[in-house]
Amino acid sequence: MRAPRAMAVAAAFVVACVASPLAAEGPATLAFDQHGTWHTFWRSDQAPARWSGPDSMLSRSLVWKRLARGSDWASVRLACAAPVWRARVIVARLDPREVALSLAMDLTRAEGRPAWSIDRAPEDAILAVNAGQFIRTMPWGWVAMDGRQRLRPGFGPLSSAVAVDASGRVRWAHGDSLLDATGVVAGFQSYPTLLEGNGVVPAMLRSLNHLVSLTHHDSRLALGQTRDGRLLVVMTRFDAMGEEAGGFPLGPTTPEMAAIMGALGASDAVMLDGGISAQLMLRDGNGKTLRWPGVRKVPLALIARSRVAAPAVRASK
Repeated sequence: MRAPRAMAVAAAFVVACVASPLAAEGPATLAFDQHGTWHTFWRSDQAPARWSGPDSMLSRSLVWKRLARGSDWASVRLACAAPVWRARVIVARLDPREVALSLAMDLTRAEGRPAWSIDRAPEDAILAVNAGQFIRTMPWGWVAMDGRQRLRPGFGPLSSAVAVDASGRVRWAHGDSLLDATGVVAGFQSYPTLLEGNGVVPAMLRSLNHLVSLTHHDSRLALGQTRDGRLLVVMTRFDAMGEEAGGFPLGPTTPEMAAIMGALGASDAVMLDGGISAQLMLRDGNGKTLRWPGVRKVPLALIARSRVAAPAVRASK
């Protein structure tokens, strides 16, 4: 089945599911597949206000595959409430002390429109992913590169900023807190916050409000950090009709995505631009690439490369 046909069938499938009374029955749940058995790890009517650590069964079910030193990836199939039913969760794990992180801001010269896609990922990248959110043509909020601020901070109660320095130290700031750009090699803001430190789920993701939809389903992309310092890049793909329909923009809600990040062991987490913008490229040490393309080009990307020891510099006599 060609991609346009797959998308059309997926759209018809979604319409049918939304019209079905099953879509609104009972609490929403999330379960992962372990050798054909589904294990529920989250229920909307028993959602925790804080994740104290990763879900142990989910952690044991993940089979990590090495990309390069300090980086690996895994995937797991997810059972969600209607109209999603099934999703694939792809998780890339990076040790920022072992990989070098940078940002790429990519706009067309003529019109200043977003121009980045994973097709523009550098040949030495082990991971490339669209970063942050954007408004019209420019990234939303704070961007810092090479030790200086490039774009001013945005403000909002569910915004988060993340910054990485040259040594791999990562800092997070949630809400309207600001970060100093000094020494930052890669720093940006995004929204909404999924976990605001120590695994805490923001209150606005636990009760109805006018600032964020708690019921909208979409393809998701998120960045988080575990308690041992590793970064998680997490993507969801629609998986109810096979890989050809995987790009259809349907997936978990925002509270469900917070639960996924918490169950994976994140203590801090924020959403990146999902939907038709979501795109991810992984490359292993043999040059083999894994690609999950998006439809829309974006202005900002996060790139991870293997760290290369700098050559020793002799003192002049």
